[in-house]
Amino acid sequence: MEWLFLFCIGFFAATLGSIIGLGGGIIIIPVLTFMSQHTGFFNEITPQYAVGISTVTIVMTALSAFFANRKKGTIAYRMGIYLFIGAAPGAFLGAFANRFLDFSEFSFYYGVFLIVAAGILMLKSRIRPLHLKMRTYQNTYIDNQGMTHTYIYSPIIGIPLAFCVGFISGIFGIGGGTLLVPGMMLFFGVPAIVAAATSMFVILGTSVLNTVQQIAYDHIIWLYVLFLIPGAWLGGIAGPYISSKIKGRTIVILLQATMIIIGIQFIVQSFME
Repeated sequence: MEWLFLFCIGFFAATLGSIIGLGGGIIIIPVLTFMSQHTGFFNEITPQYAVGISTVTIVMTALSAFFANRKKGTIAYRMGIYLFIGAAPGAFLGAFANRFLDFSEFSFYYGVFLIVAAGILMLKSRIRPLHLKMRTYQNTYIDNQGMTHTYIYSPIIGIPLAFCVGFISGIFGIGGGTLLVPGMMLFFGVPAIVAAATSMFVILGTSVLNTVQQIAYDHIIWLYVLFLIPGAWLGGIAGPYISSKIKGRTIVILLQATMIIIGIQFIVQSFME
C-alpha cells in the first residue's frame, strides 16, 4: 500500500511542479516528514533523508519535463545556462548546510520558507518587468496563438538570483522554481510558460549536482526512490501537456493554500519537538 502511495505522490508532485515550474519537492518533503512523524509509515525518514529522496525524484521530474518542453520550444537555453552558473555553487553550499539541521530547525525554516514562497506566488500574476539599465540580451517567443513576446535578461542580475535559488534548492531538497520563475518574470519580463520551462531546465542541472552530494552523504533510501521515480517521470510529462491546455490559476491558488497550511503546521510542529 505504501509503495502505491509513493507512486501517486511522485506523480502528483511532478505534475503540479512541472505545470508552474517547480521541482515537486515542495509536495514530497512535507508528505514524507508528516508521515514519518505522525503515522506508522516511513519511520526511517529524517529531514536529511527526505531531502535526499526528494532530490533524486526531482531529477526525473526535471528530465521528463525537459524533453516535453524541448518539443514545445519553450526553453530559453542561453538564459538557462547563465542561471545554472549561479545556481550550481549555491546548490552545493545548500546541500552541505542541510547536514547540520535537526528536525526542529528544519521544520521551522521549511515552514517559514513555504509561507514566504506562497506569498511570492500570490504576487506572481501582478509582476511587471523592471527596466534594466545594464548589459542585456534579447529573446523572443511566439506562443501558440501566434503572439510574439520579447524579453531581455541580464547575467549580472540572473547569476546572483540563481545562486540564492540554488542554495534554497540544496538545503530544502526542492527545485527552487518558486523563486526562480517569479524572478525571471520580474527582472526580465519572461513569459510565464517560458519562465516555467527554463526553470525546469535549470532545476535539472542543480538537482543532478545535489543528488551527487546526497549520495556521498548517504542520505538516500533507494527503495523509496524506486517507487517515486515512475510517478515523477509520468508527472513530468503530464504537467507540460496540461499547462498547454488549461489555465493554471486555480491550481496555483490551491497550491498557495496548501503551502500556507503546511507551512503553519511545520512551524507549530517545530515548537513541539
